[in-house]
Amino acid sequence: MKNQNRKTAASAIALTVLMALCLSMVAYRAQVCMALEDEAALLTGRLSFINGTADGTENPSTSDEQPSVQTPARPLAETPTAQSPEKPQDNTHEGDSYPVKELLVSNGNMSYENITIRNTTDVELDAASLLSSELPFSLDDNHEVQVLVYHTHTCERYLTEDTGEYYEDYYPRSTDGELGVMAVGERLVETLKERGIGAVHDTTLHDYPSYEGSYARSWETICKYKEKYPSIKVTIDLHRDAMTTDEGVKYKPTFEHDGEKAAQIMIMAGCDSDGGFDFWDENLIFAMQLQKKCEDLYPDMTRPLNFGEYTYNMNFNNGSLLIEVGTDANTVDEACRSGAYLGEAMADLLRS
Repeated sequence: MKNQNRKTAASAIALTVLMALCLSMVAYRAQVCMALEDEAALLTGRLSFINGTADGTENPSTSDEQPSVQTPARPLAETPTAQSPEKPQDNTHEGDSYPVKELLVSNGNMSYENITIRNTTDVELDAASLLSSELPFSLDDNHEVQVLVYHTHTCERYLTEDTGEYYEDYYPRSTDGELGVMAVGERLVETLKERGIGAVHDTTLHDYPSYEGSYARSWETICKYKEKYPSIKVTIDLHRDAMTTDEGVKYKPTFEHDGEKAAQIMIMAGCDSDGGFDFWDENLIFAMQLQKKCEDLYPDMTRPLNFGEYTYNMNFNNGSLLIEVGTDANTVDEACRSGAYLGEAMADLLRS
């Protein structure tokens, strides 16, 4: 009987520990979800995403999910279960419609000349020095592949038409490459090739059918490309963002160039105060100078450069960046236009 009581007590203790662990994981996820970096929070004071809310008073930059062996996570804003193609805007939709509002995002916490930065770290940045430094790498004057463009969240997609609204049944993920970030990546790579820079575009679905573990899978992908093309100097992880209020309003960051509307981009660069990412300052030089080149060529093209304590596979080499092109409320055309502009700016910088 005593043995039975001991077993029962031990089981109860184990169950209590397990429940405490689960609760701590939920609390951690909730804390991460409250850490969304989103300028719409600064406009509305509060944001709602598919899996939670974020308080606009405290929003350091984060990422969609935990990269294996790399960094803290961004909240899981969208979890695909089954892909559903978007119905064209002129077809019958189910549910209500909600407004899409445009905004020009420029509210960083530091600025220099024509660029702005959102620094969420304790690192003091010397913008003048970073912009005047030599790039930490240089492209060889040949036709070998030196730039890799890939997508950790390959299924991120956009609206198809600019009608000023979206429908309740709009699903912002798709395996159709023509509807999302894959189309933007293709425009970026095409532009680089036209400028004489060897580039390759990977379209592996790292986030489908499973969203969790996307960063681990994309890390494996870039390692395989580096093995196949040892000449690779630059790796660009191309994403899109999302800004949605509690009332269902979606924001899309846009600017105009030559009378055409395009999606603003956000360049991200990270650091690691705990070590293990020793060349983050070299990545930052690349990020800052690319930001400056984009603004020189296409004023208002960029949201503030996002500098925070994360890696998101940017610790692969000193030419690795994560770039967000628009949000799920921008159109594919707006985002692709920015993909071409980004290619022109990058080519100018890398060939200078």
